[in-house]
Amino acid sequence: MVEDGTLEEDQQRRDFTINAMAISLNKETFGELVDPFGGVQHVKERLIKTPLDPNITFSDDPLRMMRAIRFAAQLNFDIEADTFEAITKNTERLSIVSMERVIVELNKIIVSPVPSYGFKLLFQCGLLNIFPEMIALHGVEYQDNKAHKDNFFHTLQVLDNVSKVSDDLWLRWSAILHDIAKPATKRFDKEVGWTFHGHEDKGARMVPGIFRRLKLPMNEKMVFVQKLVRLHLRPIALVKEVSDSAIRRLLFEAGDDVDALMKLCRADITSKNNDKVAKYLKNFEQVEQKMIDLEARDQVRNFQPPISGDEIIKLFNIPPGPIIGEIKEEIKEAILEGIIRNDRQEAYELLLQIANKKD
Repeated sequence: MVEDGTLEEDQQRRDFTINAMAISLNKETFGELVDPFGGVQHVKERLIKTPLDPNITFSDDPLRMMRAIRFAAQLNFDIEADTFEAITKNTERLSIVSMERVIVELNKIIVSPVPSYGFKLLFQCGLLNIFPEMIALHGVEYQDNKAHKDNFFHTLQVLDNVSKVSDDLWLRWSAILHDIAKPATKRFDKEVGWTFHGHEDKGARMVPGIFRRLKLPMNEKMVFVQKLVRLHLRPIALVKEVSDSAIRRLLFEAGDDVDALMKLCRADITSKNNDKVAKYLKNFEQVEQKMIDLEARDQVRNFQPPISGDEIIKLFNIPPGPIIGEIKEEIKEAILEGIIRNDRQEAYELLLQIANKKD
């Protein structure tokens, strides 16, 4: 369908001057650049600016406010002052745009080279109001001369750190959400100061609700993010005491996502103390080597019970029921604790011992 109108009117309706340039196809002026709003100059200046009054441009389609931030993040451009001020004044109009369209732009910001730049702009102009859980991370509270770090800027640093080693959108979402429950779990202890006990478990429980509201996929991507949020403190705890059973449990729970988990954990080290950072990274190397050694020996990353429930039912001629699950769980625990190897014969011998005890 062809709409009536002139080239000039079409260019005026474009979102930004860098997207409002055209090449003439007229015979007399074929190949000439038509750049009425200085788009070439703005590319040189690395500047995002609207062709018309930005209030008019953003009124036509409020999603353009998100696009301005996205282009700035992707291209490392600045946003012209009047354009950014108009975004700040019109943030509430984003509510008329479907979340499906908004999340496309947000995800493009997340996979930009330095996503923290885009998030800082979103925060400053008010567009991050679509994500109140992240805004709640911002700020520092003092009590008895003790303060906690600003978890908003810590999260952005973790996100940037992850972005240096992975383009995976969902690993980056894991970085965004790894401390999302800290505001809800923040407590002050006179002895140790501020604590956030259990924020990893509560954060994991928050993930489905956030995904649902932001129209992110409610599938294996969400499960992956939820898993990494829940487990992100485990490798750090292992740095202090590397036991075989703890490593086996981590391998069992993380499965094929253990490598992504370790990337997140490395990214989570944001201390300004270089010696502390170096110490943690060295200890992580020891944890990872231990994982490699134990996985080669015990094969628990994708743990499959050496004896199935059907075999237990046939062997002991008992009906299906909770007791089958209890027996399988006891065998699994024995393997994870290192009492037996992940070996069918050893599991069978343990099964006989369990049967004797239940008789």
